[in-house]
Amino acid sequence: MSKYTTGDMAKLCNVSVRTVQFYDTKGLLIPSDLTEGGRRLYTDDDLTKLRIICTLKAIGLSLDSIKGVFASELSGNILSILLDEQIKSLSDEIDERQKQLAMINVIKDSITGIAIVPANTILDVEHIMAKKNNARNTKKLTLIYIGVGVGATTQFLFLAWLITSRIWWALGVYALFGVLGIVISLLVLKDFEFICPNCDAVFKPSLHRTFFTTGDNRVRWMTCPDCGQANWCVMRKQNKK
Repeated sequence: MSKYTTGDMAKLCNVSVRTVQFYDTKGLLIPSDLTEGGRRLYTDDDLTKLRIICTLKAIGLSLDSIKGVFASELSGNILSILLDEQIKSLSDEIDERQKQLAMINVIKDSITGIAIVPANTILDVEHIMAKKNNARNTKKLTLIYIGVGVGATTQFLFLAWLITSRIWWALGVYALFGVLGIVISLLVLKDFEFICPNCDAVFKPSLHRTFFTTGDNRVRWMTCPDCGQANWCVMRKQNKK
């Protein structure tokens, strides 16, 4: 079995040495062996695990959620569902891009040699650009929601300080932004559903339950209404028929 140093692992997965060391301190990627001098040594299984970690981070999972998924008895099922959803997302994106490319080529051919561009052609271009802008807006909303989640602890501490210091005007401003953050989060969450890794059931819990449960924008700790088991359920955009 091959043995890899921290530098080897970093190079093979295109991350920094410090990142590999950090994953060790977080308990995500503990080396399989140590040299007499105390250097970390990793195996092929460790290399595969690091690649999985990098993939999960790339699709939006936090390190705490990744650690929770690895600790689950259904980690294989959860990872499989996550990757299936990512494959579907990428396939849909490729299909959409191919349709847009075909439309652009048709439009380009239709206006070649024409001094005045037809009105319907302009509308077609605007429609394509609108779809692109909508996709960007969706990503922005997701980033806003992640930011709200990451800053939650800091906000509560700041709130306690404001109350203790009796700075009432600042407390009012804080409350206003807090309500705005919750509203934005709920707007994002209302269009999502969950997949249970135990029974593959697809379910949609209440917004209250979704908002306050542990997890991030890809996996959340949920109790499946079908099988009754609590585990890391995969979050996805709701399929609207």
